[in-house]
Amino acid sequence: MKKYSIYLFVLFAFVSAGCNKYLDQAPDERTTLNNPSKVSELLVTAYPRANHVLLAESMSDIPAFVSATGIDFPVNQDGFFWKDVEATDQDSPTYYWNACYTAIGAANQALVAIAKASDPQAYSSQKGEALVARAYSHFMLVTLFSKCYDPITAETDLGVPYVTEPETIVFKKYDRKTVAYVYQQIEKDILEGIPLIVDNYKVPAYHFTRKAAYAFACRYYLFKKDAAKVIEYANLTFPSNNFAENVRPWKSYSSFNSTQIEAAYTNASSPGNLLLAETVSRLARNYKRPVYSVSQNRLNGIIAPVGTPLNSYKIFSNSSTFYYVLKFVEHFVRTNINATTGTGYVMVPLLTTEEVLLNRAEAYITQEKYPEALADMNTLISTRVTTYTPATQNLTETKIKTFYAGSTTDTKQAFFNALLDLKKAEFVHEGMRWLDILRHKLPVVHANADGAEVTLKAEDNRKLWQVPAEVTLSGVEQNPR
Repeated sequence: MKKYSIYLFVLFAFVSAGCNKYLDQAPDERTTLNNPSKVSELLVTAYPRANHVLLAESMSDIPAFVSATGIDFPVNQDGFFWKDVEATDQDSPTYYWNACYTAIGAANQALVAIAKASDPQAYSSQKGEALVARAYSHFMLVTLFSKCYDPITAETDLGVPYVTEPETIVFKKYDRKTVAYVYQQIEKDILEGIPLIVDNYKVPAYHFTRKAAYAFACRYYLFKKDAAKVIEYANLTFPSNNFAENVRPWKSYSSFNSTQIEAAYTNASSPGNLLLAETVSRLARNYKRPVYSVSQNRLNGIIAPVGTPLNSYKIFSNSSTFYYVLKFVEHFVRTNINATTGTGYVMVPLLTTEEVLLNRAEAYITQEKYPEALADMNTLISTRVTTYTPATQNLTETKIKTFYAGSTTDTKQAFFNALLDLKKAEFVHEGMRWLDILRHKLPVVHANADGAEVTLKAEDNRKLWQVPAEVTLSGVEQNPR
C-alpha cells in the first residue's frame, strides 16, 4: 500500500456555539487537559459538525424531478445525476470528510490526555466516549467514501485512513489500507469503549451513552453482515423490548403546528433520539423543495409501504408542488447582532430507536426468522397509523409475498423488500435510504426533466463519494470511476 497525505482541519477550529464556553478559556487552560471535566468539554467536539443527509438523499431512489422552480443547488443537482460534487462548502463530501476528521482529532487528543494522566482510571468514562466517537466517524467515512463491506472483497477494497493519534503537522502521511482493516479498527474501538461508558451526561442525547453506543454497534454489525450480533446489540439497547414506547410519538404530533413539530422531531428529550449532533448545514432550508425531490403522489407512495398508509406522519407542501414530512429546523446564528449574514445549524439524529428496531428486523430476516421480523415491523407500524387496527394494518407473510409477487417469488427477498420499504418511509429526507442502497447493492433509476431515465448500476463506482480535492492534490489515490 502506498502512503498518502490527508488534510485534517486544525483541532480547535470549531464552529459550534455549543463550544463557546470551551473556546472562551485562555489557550493554556484550554489545551491543558488535566482533569476529567476538561476532557469531557473537549469531547463535545468529538462528533462531526456536518452531515451527509442532502447528498445521500439526492443520490437515492427517493427523489425525482419535480419542478424547475425549486431550489437548485450543487449537492442536489450533482447528487441526483451521481456526479462528483465540486462544491466544498457545507453539505458537500469535502465538508463532511473534514468534519469527521476534526471530530476524530478531538477524540484522539482526549485519549492522549487520558494516557498521560497520573490517574487514568478517573477518566474511564471519557475514554469510552472518545473510543466510540472515533469509531463512529471512521465508520461513516468508510461507508460513504469506500465500497460497502463485502467479506469477499473487503481485504482489497480501499478503505480510509484510520487515525489514532492527534495531528501535529498540517500534512501527514497516511495509509488508506483496506475496508477490512478499517472495520477491524472500528470494532476494536467499539468493544473497548462501550464497557467504559458511564451515563452521567447533563444532556445524554448529545453524547455516546451506553444505549447510543449499543445502537451504533447494532448498525456496525448490520453492515458487517453479522445478524446474531445485530440482534444482540439491539436487545442490549432495549433489554425490556419496549421499543413501542421509545420511538418518536408521531401520533401525539397530530395537533401540533409546524413549529411544534420541528421542535419535537430533533428534541433531545424525545426517546427516539438516541444520539443527536449539531451540524453546520443548509438541510432545513433545502430539503423541503429542491428541484429533485418528491411530489405529492410520490411521497404518498413512499409512506405507504406494502400498501399500508402510515398516516401519522405530518405532510406539508410548498406551493402545492413540493411535498415533505416535516422534520428539520434551522437555528440561524448571525455574525453579529446587526448582521444579515450568519451560519445555519441543524440538529440531526445520528442514531434512533426506530433504526435499532428495524435493524433487528432485518437481522431476523437474514436468519429466516420471519415471525420475529414481522413482530418488529408491526411494532413500528402500530405507532405510525392514527387509528391502528392490527387485523387491517399488520403485515403478514401472505400480505408481503402477495404485494411483491410481481418482482420476486423468493420469501426472504420479499421480506427484505418490505423491510427496506418500511425504512424508506420512516427515514424519508434523512439519507438512510442511501445507506440501505449501498448495503444491499441496489440499482437506482432517475428520470430527468424530459423523462429520460439514467441508471446507477448495483456495482457502479459512482456510489463511492470522491475523496476531497485537497487530498487528491496531495497524491492520494482517487476512488475509481
